[in-house]
Amino acid sequence: MLRLGLPKGSLQDATLELFRKAGFSIKVHGRSYYPSVDDPELSIVLLRAQEISRYVEDGVLDGGITGHDWIRENDSDVHIISTLRYSKATDKPVRWVMAAPEKSDIHSVKDLQGKRIATELVNATRRWLKENDVEADVEFSWGATEVKVPDLVDAIVDVTETGSSLKAHHLRIVETLFESLTKFIANNDAWNDEWKRDKFEKISILLESAINAGDRVGIKMNVPLDKMDAVIAAMPEGITNPTVSNLHKEGWRALEIIVEEKIVREIIPALKRAGAEGIIEYPLNKVVF
Repeated sequence: MLRLGLPKGSLQDATLELFRKAGFSIKVHGRSYYPSVDDPELSIVLLRAQEISRYVEDGVLDGGITGHDWIRENDSDVHIISTLRYSKATDKPVRWVMAAPEKSDIHSVKDLQGKRIATELVNATRRWLKENDVEADVEFSWGATEVKVPDLVDAIVDVTETGSSLKAHHLRIVETLFESLTKFIANNDAWNDEWKRDKFEKISILLESAINAGDRVGIKMNVPLDKMDAVIAAMPEGITNPTVSNLHKEGWRALEIIVEEKIVREIIPALKRAGAEGIIEYPLNKVVF
Protein backbone atom coordinates (compact mmCIF):
# COMPACT_ATOMS: atom_id res chain seq x y z
CA MET A 1 0.00 0.00 0.00
CA LEU A 2 1.27 3.48 -0.93
CA ARG A 3 0.12 6.23 1.43
CA LEU A 4 -0.30 9.61 -0.29
CA GLY A 5 -1.17 13.02 1.07
CA LEU A 6 -3.08 15.32 -1.30
CA PRO A 7 -3.69 19.03 -0.66
CA LYS A 8 -6.98 20.06 0.87
CA GLY A 9 -8.29 23.55 0.21
CA SER A 10 -7.67 25.75 -2.82
CA LEU A 11 -5.75 23.06 -4.75
CA GLN A 12 -8.06 20.17 -3.87
CA ASP A 13 -10.42 20.33 -6.85
CA ALA A 14 -7.59 20.85 -9.35
CA THR A 15 -5.64 17.94 -7.84
CA LEU A 16 -8.58 15.53 -7.88
CA GLU A 17 -9.33 16.51 -11.49
CA LEU A 18 -5.69 15.91 -12.41
CA PHE A 19 -5.85 12.42 -10.89
CA ARG A 20 -9.11 11.78 -12.74
CA LYS A 21 -7.48 12.64 -16.06
CA ALA A 22 -4.55 10.42 -15.07
CA GLY A 23 -6.97 7.51 -14.63
CA PHE A 24 -7.70 7.50 -10.89
CA SER A 25 -11.24 7.94 -9.56
CA ILE A 26 -11.05 9.62 -6.14
CA LYS A 27 -14.29 10.29 -4.28
CA VAL A 28 -14.52 12.56 -1.25
CA HIS A 29 -17.27 11.61 1.19
CA GLY A 30 -18.72 14.62 2.95
CA ARG A 31 -16.20 16.16 5.31
CA SER A 32 -14.06 13.04 5.51
CA TYR A 33 -10.33 13.50 5.10
CA TYR A 34 -10.00 9.95 3.78
CA PRO A 35 -11.43 9.73 0.24
CA SER A 36 -11.90 6.43 -1.55
CA VAL A 37 -9.84 5.61 -4.63
CA ASP A 38 -10.34 2.90 -7.24
CA ASP A 39 -6.75 1.67 -6.88
CA PRO A 40 -6.37 -0.93 -4.09
CA GLU A 41 -2.65 -0.12 -3.89
CA LEU A 42 -3.30 3.49 -2.83
CA SER A 43 -4.40 5.05 0.45
CA ILE A 44 -5.12 8.78 0.34
CA VAL A 45 -5.53 11.44 3.03
CA LEU A 46 -6.42 15.08 2.43
CA LEU A 47 -4.26 17.53 4.37
CA ARG A 48 -3.30 21.17 4.24
CA ALA A 49 -0.47 21.60 1.76
CA GLN A 50 1.52 23.31 4.50
CA GLU A 51 1.71 20.04 6.48
CA ILE A 52 2.30 17.40 3.84
CA SER A 53 6.09 17.62 3.50
CA ARG A 54 6.55 17.18 7.27
CA TYR A 55 4.49 13.98 7.33
CA VAL A 56 6.31 12.68 4.26
CA GLU A 57 9.71 13.42 5.78
CA ASP A 58 8.72 11.65 9.02
CA GLY A 59 7.43 8.58 7.15
CA VAL A 60 3.84 8.96 8.29
CA LEU A 61 3.10 9.27 4.56
CA ASP A 62 5.04 7.61 1.76
CA GLY A 63 4.55 10.58 -0.53
CA GLY A 64 2.36 13.48 -1.43
CA ILE A 65 1.72 16.58 -3.47
CA THR A 66 2.58 19.97 -2.08
CA GLY A 67 4.22 23.23 -3.05
CA HIS A 68 7.94 23.81 -3.18
CA ASP A 69 7.23 26.77 -0.89
CA TRP A 70 6.03 24.55 1.95
CA ILE A 71 8.90 22.11 1.50
CA ARG A 72 11.17 25.12 1.84
CA GLU A 73 9.27 26.56 4.80
CA ASN A 74 9.42 23.24 6.67
CA ASP A 75 13.02 22.62 5.55
CA SER A 76 11.88 19.08 4.72
CA ASP A 77 14.35 16.43 3.59
CA VAL A 78 12.28 14.62 0.95
CA HIS A 79 12.82 13.20 -2.52
CA ILE A 80 11.40 15.31 -5.37
CA ILE A 81 9.85 12.89 -7.88
CA SER A 82 8.57 15.47 -10.35
CA THR A 83 7.36 19.03 -10.83
CA LEU A 84 3.67 19.31 -11.65
CA ARG A 85 2.73 22.49 -13.50
CA TYR A 86 -0.85 22.97 -12.46
CA SER A 87 -2.70 25.18 -9.98
CA LYS A 88 -6.13 26.63 -9.33
CA ALA A 89 -5.59 29.44 -11.86
CA THR A 90 -2.49 29.02 -14.00
CA ASP A 91 0.36 26.70 -14.91
CA LYS A 92 2.85 29.43 -14.05
CA PRO A 93 4.75 29.39 -10.75
CA VAL A 94 3.23 31.22 -7.81
CA ARG A 95 5.43 33.92 -6.31
CA TRP A 96 6.15 34.70 -2.70
CA VAL A 97 6.63 38.45 -2.57
CA MET A 98 7.25 41.19 -0.09
CA ALA A 99 4.59 43.85 -0.45
CA ALA A 100 4.08 47.23 1.17
CA PRO A 101 1.45 49.98 0.97
CA GLU A 102 1.55 51.97 -2.25
CA LYS A 103 2.59 55.15 -0.41
CA SER A 104 5.03 53.42 1.92
CA ASP A 105 8.70 54.41 2.13
CA ILE A 106 9.67 50.73 1.86
CA HIS A 107 11.39 50.22 -1.48
CA SER A 108 13.77 47.30 -0.85
CA VAL A 109 14.49 44.57 1.67
CA LYS A 110 16.94 46.90 3.42
CA ASP A 111 14.04 49.21 4.30
CA LEU A 112 12.54 46.45 6.47
CA GLN A 113 15.17 46.98 9.18
CA GLY A 114 13.31 47.18 12.51
CA LYS A 115 9.92 46.80 10.82
CA ARG A 116 7.06 44.38 11.54
CA ILE A 117 6.15 41.80 8.86
CA ALA A 118 3.17 39.43 8.72
CA THR A 119 3.27 36.19 6.75
CA GLU A 120 2.33 32.50 6.72
CA LEU A 121 5.87 31.75 5.58
CA VAL A 122 7.67 32.66 8.80
CA ASN A 123 10.76 30.44 8.59
CA ALA A 124 11.53 31.18 4.94
CA THR A 125 10.99 34.90 5.50
CA ARG A 126 13.36 34.94 8.46
CA ARG A 127 16.02 33.13 6.40
CA TRP A 128 15.55 35.63 3.57
CA LEU A 129 15.98 38.57 5.94
CA LYS A 130 19.07 36.99 7.48
CA GLU A 131 20.60 36.46 4.02
CA ASN A 132 20.15 40.21 3.46
CA ASP A 133 21.51 41.21 6.91
CA VAL A 134 18.17 42.68 7.95
CA GLU A 135 16.63 42.36 11.42
CA ALA A 136 12.86 42.64 11.56
CA ASP A 137 9.96 41.26 13.58
CA VAL A 138 8.27 38.45 11.61
CA GLU A 139 4.89 37.30 12.91
CA PHE A 140 2.69 34.44 11.74
CA SER A 141 -0.49 35.41 9.93
CA TRP A 142 -3.53 33.16 10.05
CA GLY A 143 -4.87 34.58 6.80
CA ALA A 144 -6.26 37.79 5.29
CA THR A 145 -2.69 39.03 5.44
CA GLU A 146 -3.31 41.88 2.99
CA VAL A 147 -5.66 43.74 5.36
CA LYS A 148 -3.04 44.00 8.12
CA VAL A 149 -1.04 46.76 6.46
CA PRO A 150 -0.47 49.52 7.34
CA ASP A 151 -2.41 49.52 10.64
CA LEU A 152 -1.02 46.32 12.18
CA VAL A 153 2.22 45.67 10.31
CA ASP A 154 4.57 47.57 8.01
CA ALA A 155 4.78 44.98 5.24
CA ILE A 156 3.74 41.45 4.36
CA VAL A 157 5.22 38.43 2.64
CA ASP A 158 2.44 36.73 0.73
CA VAL A 159 1.83 34.40 -2.17
CA THR A 160 0.43 35.63 -5.45
CA GLU A 161 -0.36 34.22 -8.88
CA THR A 162 -1.47 37.36 -10.70
CA GLY A 163 -0.88 40.17 -8.21
CA SER A 164 -4.49 41.33 -8.54
CA SER A 165 -5.40 40.78 -4.87
CA LEU A 166 -2.45 42.84 -3.71
CA LYS A 167 -3.36 45.68 -6.07
CA ALA A 168 -6.96 45.56 -4.87
CA HIS A 169 -5.68 46.20 -1.33
CA HIS A 170 -3.50 49.10 -2.52
CA LEU A 171 -0.27 47.19 -2.05
CA ARG A 172 2.75 47.13 -4.35
CA ILE A 173 5.23 44.31 -4.77
CA VAL A 174 8.65 45.42 -3.56
CA GLU A 175 10.68 42.21 -3.97
CA THR A 176 10.17 38.57 -4.93
CA LEU A 177 11.57 36.06 -2.45
CA PHE A 178 11.21 33.02 -4.75
CA GLU A 179 8.87 31.23 -7.12
CA SER A 180 7.15 27.96 -6.32
CA LEU A 181 5.64 25.11 -8.31
CA THR A 182 3.78 22.04 -7.12
CA LYS A 183 5.96 19.01 -6.37
CA PHE A 184 5.27 15.29 -6.21
CA ILE A 185 7.43 14.13 -3.31
CA ALA A 186 8.41 10.89 -1.60
CA ASN A 187 9.82 9.87 1.74
CA ASN A 188 13.47 8.94 1.21
CA ASP A 189 13.07 5.41 2.61
CA ALA A 190 9.90 4.86 0.59
CA TRP A 191 11.71 5.98 -2.57
CA ASN A 192 14.41 3.39 -1.91
CA ASP A 193 11.80 0.63 -1.61
CA GLU A 194 11.65 -1.14 -5.00
CA TRP A 195 7.87 -1.66 -5.08
CA LYS A 196 7.01 1.82 -3.84
CA ARG A 197 9.46 3.47 -6.20
CA ASP A 198 7.93 1.62 -9.16
CA LYS A 199 4.46 2.75 -8.05
CA PHE A 200 5.62 6.35 -7.62
CA GLU A 201 7.14 6.37 -11.11
CA LYS A 202 3.97 4.98 -12.70
CA ILE A 203 1.81 7.62 -11.00
CA SER A 204 4.25 10.36 -11.95
CA ILE A 205 4.15 9.39 -15.64
CA LEU A 206 0.35 9.41 -15.62
CA LEU A 207 0.09 12.75 -13.81
CA GLU A 208 2.59 14.44 -16.13
CA SER A 209 0.87 13.01 -19.20
CA ALA A 210 -2.46 14.40 -17.96
CA ILE A 211 -0.86 17.83 -17.51
CA ASN A 212 0.70 17.63 -20.99
CA ALA A 213 -2.73 16.95 -22.44
CA GLY A 214 -4.37 19.76 -20.53
CA ASP A 215 -4.01 22.48 -23.16
CA ARG A 216 -3.80 20.27 -26.24
CA VAL A 217 -6.27 18.63 -28.60
CA GLY A 218 -5.99 16.18 -31.44
CA ILE A 219 -7.01 17.01 -35.01
CA LYS A 220 -7.75 14.46 -37.72
CA MET A 221 -8.41 15.26 -41.37
CA ASN A 222 -8.60 13.67 -44.81
CA VAL A 223 -6.37 15.12 -47.53
CA PRO A 224 -6.11 14.41 -51.27
CA LEU A 225 -2.55 13.67 -52.37
CA ASP A 226 -2.38 16.69 -54.65
CA LYS A 227 -3.19 18.97 -51.65
CA MET A 228 -0.82 17.31 -49.19
CA ASP A 229 2.01 19.87 -49.44
CA ALA A 230 -0.39 22.80 -49.06
CA VAL A 231 -2.11 21.27 -46.01
CA ILE A 232 1.20 20.51 -44.28
CA ALA A 233 2.35 24.05 -45.02
CA ALA A 234 -0.81 25.36 -43.30
CA MET A 235 -0.04 23.47 -40.10
CA PRO A 236 1.41 25.27 -37.07
CA GLU A 237 5.14 25.97 -37.04
CA GLY A 238 7.08 23.03 -35.68
CA ILE A 239 4.74 20.33 -37.00
CA THR A 240 6.62 18.80 -39.90
CA ASN A 241 5.83 15.12 -39.39
CA PRO A 242 2.09 14.56 -38.91
CA THR A 243 0.84 10.99 -38.59
CA VAL A 244 -0.21 9.84 -42.06
CA SER A 245 -2.46 6.83 -42.78
CA ASN A 246 -3.80 5.34 -45.98
CA LEU A 247 -7.49 5.65 -46.75
CA HIS A 248 -9.62 3.14 -48.63
CA LYS A 249 -10.33 5.87 -51.17
CA GLU A 250 -7.56 5.98 -53.76
CA GLY A 251 -5.47 9.15 -53.82
CA TRP A 252 -6.33 10.23 -50.25
CA ARG A 253 -4.53 10.16 -46.92
CA ALA A 254 -5.60 10.69 -43.31
CA LEU A 255 -3.47 13.13 -41.30
CA GLU A 256 -3.41 13.49 -37.52
CA ILE A 257 -1.71 16.14 -35.36
CA ILE A 258 -1.68 17.34 -31.74
CA VAL A 259 -1.82 21.10 -31.19
CA GLU A 260 -2.47 23.64 -28.45
CA GLU A 261 -6.19 24.24 -28.14
CA LYS A 262 -5.81 28.03 -28.20
CA ILE A 263 -4.67 27.98 -31.84
CA VAL A 264 -7.36 25.64 -33.17
CA ARG A 265 -9.66 28.49 -34.22
CA GLU A 266 -6.87 29.80 -36.44
CA ILE A 267 -5.61 26.60 -38.02
CA ILE A 268 -8.85 24.73 -38.82
CA PRO A 269 -9.95 27.38 -41.37
CA ALA A 270 -6.41 27.41 -42.79
CA LEU A 271 -6.40 23.61 -43.15
CA LYS A 272 -9.81 23.71 -44.81
CA ARG A 273 -8.71 26.36 -47.31
CA ALA A 274 -5.57 24.34 -48.07
CA GLY A 275 -7.69 21.34 -49.10
CA ALA A 276 -8.28 19.24 -45.97
CA GLU A 277 -11.72 17.66 -45.53
CA GLY A 278 -13.53 15.77 -42.78
CA ILE A 279 -11.66 17.71 -40.09
CA ILE A 280 -12.30 16.43 -36.55
CA GLU A 281 -11.13 17.94 -33.27
CA TYR A 282 -11.06 15.67 -30.18
CA PRO A 283 -10.00 16.11 -26.54
CA LEU A 284 -6.98 14.40 -25.00
CA ASN A 285 -6.63 12.92 -21.52
CA LYS A 286 -2.95 12.01 -21.65
CA VAL A 287 0.07 12.93 -23.77
CA VAL A 288 3.33 11.14 -22.97
CA PHE A 289 6.48 12.76 -24.35
